[in-house]
Amino acid sequence: MARMNALVIGNSNYDNGGNLKNPINDANDIARVLADGGFNVTRITDASFREMKRGIKDLEKAANDGGEVSLFFFAGHGVEVDGENYLIATDTEADDKTDVEVGALSLSEVIKRLEPDDEAMRTNIIILDACRDNPFERKWRGKLRGLAPVYAPRGTLVAFATSPGQFAADGRGRNGEYTAALLRHIEEPDLPIEAMFKRVRNTLGAATKQRQISWEHTSLAGEFYFNISVAASIDNYSVASIKDKIFVLDDSKFSHRAIRALKTLNWYTQNPAVDGLTVEKLNKMAADNLFVLGRNILQAASGSANSAAEFIIGFRERTTGSKAEKRKALLDGMLFEIFFDSDGELRKNPKTNFFNEVFDLEQFEEFKESFDFIAGALSNNARHLFAVPGKGRTVTVDVQIEDENVVSGIYVGGKNYLSHEEDELGFGGDGKKAIYKARSRDVFESQLSQQMLVPSRLLNIVYSGKKEGPMTLKMPLDAKIGRP
Repeated sequence: MARMNALVIGNSNYDNGGNLKNPINDANDIARVLADGGFNVTRITDASFREMKRGIKDLEKAANDGGEVSLFFFAGHGVEVDGENYLIATDTEADDKTDVEVGALSLSEVIKRLEPDDEAMRTNIIILDACRDNPFERKWRGKLRGLAPVYAPRGTLVAFATSPGQFAADGRGRNGEYTAALLRHIEEPDLPIEAMFKRVRNTLGAATKQRQISWEHTSLAGEFYFNISVAASIDNYSVASIKDKIFVLDDSKFSHRAIRALKTLNWYTQNPAVDGLTVEKLNKMAADNLFVLGRNILQAASGSANSAAEFIIGFRERTTGSKAEKRKALLDGMLFEIFFDSDGELRKNPKTNFFNEVFDLEQFEEFKESFDFIAGALSNNARHLFAVPGKGRTVTVDVQIEDENVVSGIYVGGKNYLSHEEDELGFGGDGKKAIYKARSRDVFESQLSQQMLVPSRLLNIVYSGKKEGPMTLKMPLDAKIGRP
């Protein structure tokens, strides 16, 4: 079972009136953010009482089956009845309070189901963008109130869109006011959850001119972050090495002079700098310097510096005799540069010119720690990858061939990841006849590997369809191979 699990519910359309504009949008947007952050997410929109009960029971099961973090998010109507808070399902009847007590999900049940039976330490996060107003105002007598305060057991944080007794605004845009503020801050890196909710409160107060003030009750025992940056998650190297644009060069050090030379983008400076990297000199360098040096060797090779390219291709031989930790730091830097930019952020377009040459080293046990390192650095982005590089996992790709060896589909797990602008008549988005480019099978497979971020040796490619003659494959010039 996944370590982090979330149930996200958004109810907009109610059988008994009181429809809301934004909860479904709220649920969809929060579910996306949580999934990107590594949560296993179940999303339910316009949920019946039965569906809400089933959802919270499934979340309870996931928590008891090895889950470490459970998150429950609800957007929709919520009401307080005699001190108890209820989350209204789309089919909840509400002729009187008893209808709500038996036909809506109580917040107490949510809290109890997520609380461990034993002394296990878990983190439970409950976020309620509820109590937008009382949909039963015309049927009920007495003063209407917002949701009531609750007790949060150890390891639990309960976040309300409003302070006790207030009502929440459905929002003027795509999201409710509270969820809009939450979406502004939930992905901020290296921000403890309590600090994140303080920022949400400030943003919400400013947006509503202090008419709506969010509120939390927390008894969390440890720190929790929705987004931990790569720089914060890596303890092998300094922040200045991970965000190497702030790495300060000291020309009194040989390694720094080599790095400076590689940064010139001038082959006549770059090549001699790489040629001067002997085993003896590498053994004298600090880990941070080697890491940044590795990054810049990869960068220079990507810019066609021959000596840098030859160093990467012959890395194993060129570094034989180096201490294991020195070799590791240098290779870690090369691997990191493929995927991460000078701010330590994941690249939109990885540097893949030497992707296969570097990942061929994964076959040697002596480099295992470096590939464990890059797999760990990429783990938070696993759902956007066919396979986490460094894990050595094989990926099967089905390539569909049509007439004249035209590639019409590239399938992984039954989904086509090939896209281009051609319409059904063979015309592109500009109305002109689509232009196809022929590629040899080797070139096609190499480009497929680089775009999928899966080493060629780990791609199991199955060709099917109308293959004609030699395997020269054709693809539209604007064709793109997406990733999950």
